[in-house]
Amino acid sequence: MNTLAVVLEEPERLVLSRLPLPEPGEEDVVIDIEWSGISTGTERLLWLGRMPPFPGLGYPLVPGYESVGRIREAGLRSGARVGDRVFVPGARCYGDVRGLFGGASSRVVVPGAKAIPFEENLAERGVLLALAATAYHALNVGKSALPELVVGHGVLGRLLARLIVALGGDPVVWETNTRRAEGAAGYRVIDPAKDTTRGYASICDVSGDSKLLDTLISKLSPGGEIILAGFYSEPLSFAFPPAFMREARLRVAAEWKQDDLVAVRNLIETGALSLDGLITHREPATAASNAYRTAFTDPDCLKMILDWRSCS
Repeated sequence: MNTLAVVLEEPERLVLSRLPLPEPGEEDVVIDIEWSGISTGTERLLWLGRMPPFPGLGYPLVPGYESVGRIREAGLRSGARVGDRVFVPGARCYGDVRGLFGGASSRVVVPGAKAIPFEENLAERGVLLALAATAYHALNVGKSALPELVVGHGVLGRLLARLIVALGGDPVVWETNTRRAEGAAGYRVIDPAKDTTRGYASICDVSGDSKLLDTLISKLSPGGEIILAGFYSEPLSFAFPPAFMREARLRVAAEWKQDDLVAVRNLIETGALSLDGLITHREPATAASNAYRTAFTDPDCLKMILDWRSCS
């Protein structure tokens, strides 16, 4: 058994390659991937060769942690059902080719526990479950105050703002790109240069801009918190006195957990969280090289997905 997969051979060199797959075990499932998303955060850094040292990093590699597919085989102890449409957060089934994160492939073999069923009518929008879970994890729901300011109006920023609204908050979102400032759903988007507010109790940054901390600290109320929910390729630093005066707190939001995925799936299924309008570009998987370049260079591209349904 084999698969057609996106392989980053080295920075800015991407090909489609036929790779062998292992024989599935009793706890495994075989999934035919229908769609996979392209991340403009971590995957862009991998493509540029600017990804900081990270477990599993090295070339060649198969990227992708936002995949949706249908189970074609299920092991006796996998706990899964043949025919279910599932979300797959990546795979490591490519032998000598690294799976970081391994979801950009026409077929994968993964443990059944990694295949998360969801409602059929979500279809391609299911690729957004990873980012929705990332946003939910950053909010630290029930333990931290909901952010009053979100920095960045890409897909992750929009999901954060939508989740905050769904949970009863009233966020403001900063965005400098006038075209990206469009599309707000129940919250305000403003240019940071026009924001006269001071004293935000909680700020969530998803910009990935390592030089922004001093600006954000200046906007905090005493005892306020900054949540770093982007992915930063450069070291972060800040001037100590303003942070000292505000007794500022910094929190780094890490990878989402299974509970986060279940929580956002429930919010989506009840209608509290919408994934509409976030996928802006689509390409067949055979055009992967152009698709990745567009995803990383076109400011109008919020989310690019690859369609694997004609691949085998």
